Amino acid sequence: MSHGGVWAEVVGQDDAVRVLSAAAEAAADVVAGRPTAPGAMTHAWLFTGPPGSGRTEVARSFAAALQCAAVDDRPGCGVCTGCRTTLAGTHADVRFVAPEGLSISVAEMRALVQAAARRPTTGRWQVVVIEEADRLTEGAANALLKAVEEPPPRTVFLLCAPSDHPDDVSVTIRSRCRLVALRTPPAAAIAQHLAGHDGIDQRTAEWAASICGGHVGRARRLATDEAARQRREAVLRIPLALRRPADVFTCADKLISAAETEASTVNDARDEAERQALETAMGAGGTGKGTAAATRGAKGALKDLERRQKSRSTRTQRDTLDLALVDLAAFYRDVLVTTTGAEVSLNHPDRASDVATAAASWTPESTLRRLEAVLACRRALERNVKPRIAVEAMVTALHHG
Repeated sequence: MSHGGVWAEVVGQDDAVRVLSAAAEAAADVVAGRPTAPGAMTHAWLFTGPPGSGRTEVARSFAAALQCAAVDDRPGCGVCTGCRTTLAGTHADVRFVAPEGLSISVAEMRALVQAAARRPTTGRWQVVVIEEADRLTEGAANALLKAVEEPPPRTVFLLCAPSDHPDDVSVTIRSRCRLVALRTPPAAAIAQHLAGHDGIDQRTAEWAASICGGHVGRARRLATDEAARQRREAVLRIPLALRRPADVFTCADKLISAAETEASTVNDARDEAERQALETAMGAGGTGKGTAAATRGAKGALKDLERRQKSRSTRTQRDTLDLALVDLAAFYRDVLVTTTGAEVSLNHPDRASDVATAAASWTPESTLRRLEAVLACRRALERNVKPRIAVEAMVTALHHG
């Protein structure tokens, strides 16, 4: 089922859209002073789901529905100023928080909670969307908990977290939120969305949907970005390329270099723009004593900016590496599926020939050990082990089987 208005970017989440549409209607009743059904709307929500399920898109769409100014239709028209500015990320009363580094700090959360306590200025609600609530530090979680326990009357908190790490959001916060569990969007729904919404040809849309692991954003990138397709190809060539001991270091280098290149591609332009904006704000290029003093004062601000940019680059590298590891794990899973003759779909149907070659060459036990090595590498990266050490250990295990 496809949705319109603010829900147009939400794929395969019909149950969640029904619940949230009803909540947005109740929220509109609250603003208008009309009676509402008990429990239809609450001040704190937690959206969980597997990677790619669209947690942030659902939260953003719900935020837009809450700010919708449509009076003759259900909230979430998608065309009023409230809807459009929220979806664009420019609404004055909607704040989006995403960790630029590896976590969300207590200082950032305290400032956010303080701002969210004010009355709405232009919209109907103050809305705070925390995109990766599992990355809150302990102090940041405590600061958020106080606000969630005693919320201002017109403030709504929308938290997003992956369902494979539910304990990363503290139980006290979870207990005060209404849970919306999202599912992995089916391939047919993703293909329909890519073709109908993005104008991608049907064959490419179906191919991208079949290999994206239920991740809508990744399906779109694979369908439209040649570099993304090449990175995936390079990763999936690794299992059969490990023939000699020397191949271990070659393949490990390729994985690390690809992650570093991706981080540079994603962040370099943004880093330079941030640096120039800060230098301009601090008086770079001017003359006089005041400007000289401002320039000296900018050194500390520049160091802080560089520290945040380095943290963001590190996170991008690790996220890119993790995506490669997910693809590798799926390949070894496909080999096990083929070896055992299980009648289930392959994660990489376009690599069926390579999967069959590996299934004929490896024992099920060695394939399982390889899969476990990939999963162990993911866990090591989560614990902040240096990427090169973790990846070289993994590729060595993949070579030996």
